[in-house]
Amino acid sequence: MSGKAEPRAAGERTTTRARLERGRGALGPALELVHTGRAPTRAVLTAELGVTRATAGAVAAELEALGLIRVDARPAAAAGSQGRPSHRLDVAEEGPVALAAQVHADGFRAALVGLGGRIVATAPGCETVDADPAKVLGSVVEAGAELLRTTGRRCVGAGLAVPSAVAEPDGLALNPLHLAWPVGAPVRRLFEECVRAAGIPGPAFAGNDVNLAALAEHRHGAGRGARDLLCVATGHRGVGGALVLDGRLHTGSAGLALEVGHLTVNPEGRPCHCGGRGCLDVEADPLALLVEAGRAPGPEVSLLQQADDLVRTQYEDIAVRRAVEALIDRLGLGLAGLVNILNPDRIILGGLHRTLLDADPSRLRAVVADRSLWGQSGGVPILPCTLDHNSLVGAAELAWQPVLDDPLAALR
Repeated sequence: MSGKAEPRAAGERTTTRARLERGRGALGPALELVHTGRAPTRAVLTAELGVTRATAGAVAAELEALGLIRVDARPAAAAGSQGRPSHRLDVAEEGPVALAAQVHADGFRAALVGLGGRIVATAPGCETVDADPAKVLGSVVEAGAELLRTTGRRCVGAGLAVPSAVAEPDGLALNPLHLAWPVGAPVRRLFEECVRAAGIPGPAFAGNDVNLAALAEHRHGAGRGARDLLCVATGHRGVGGALVLDGRLHTGSAGLALEVGHLTVNPEGRPCHCGGRGCLDVEADPLALLVEAGRAPGPEVSLLQQADDLVRTQYEDIAVRRAVEALIDRLGLGLAGLVNILNPDRIILGGLHRTLLDADPSRLRAVVADRSLWGQSGGVPILPCTLDHNSLVGAAELAWQPVLDDPLAALR
């Protein structure tokens, strides 16, 4: 008996190793499927990867051993179901995190974000932004480093969201119009230096805040399942846009694509920071709403919060309603032009634009349908963004991407 048991055990180990070797190339795709919620069970993972059940099991076990996912081998069966339920898969709640940082016109914030887009911890936000980007980035990274010390979490890297186009390959903030930063500030290099100085491991990245919001919404929010996703959002000042094609951000040849804020929607409108007039950036942002409604902006809270509160609490006021209608018409004109050019299968709106959509969804959809070539043939779904702090979650996605591409190499 004992003489036969040893060869059989060795053979089983050899088979297991062979399955794992075959499945190593599937580790990244498998992790992304669990990360985005598209593989809640091992059976779904097997089907999505196109591998055998045994190989999928070996891949899931390896990801669990790396501390990235959790495999529930004995899930409860659903009511009325028959047969043995498949192992359930989820991200590891106590697993590694990415440091996410965001800077905007009204302050900055740091957070730790785990797989699945889960915000694990946040630092109190700062409400002032210094004119020296190195000083600001040093402060936000130190806030993130303190979160890491407090939680004791392993960090895979860091990502930064800024209200500017970030030119590649050098990571320069080309138009930080709503910050007092110099044009062309090397934000990625400065951020990376701060991350290294704080002793935080892993690579450091930087990107435009609306691009990153779109990426987060595509993976975890209102953009899930869209093939060609257009995102337009106000942020704290100005208007930004982003496009996700086949699951990847479309940033253009140098990272400067989708500067939708500088579409002209009112030729006789307000002067824009870019030198033009009547751009979406100054015709459909929080300040524009307050001015249109005859309200003087105050210093107590951000312009975005003031504009949101005005729509939510005083919409019955005729001046506020007319201001909302004016901004909806301008926003709809800009969206219709983008639909004609890009032909997206879904549009999602963030910031104040989400509030405008909630206030009068039929008006916005009618303007877009009336002005777009394809609007009368069914239109494009226009939905509100659903994630809180989606730019922060998107910044974390930058840091998670190397892990999603090759978990073994990234964590080694």
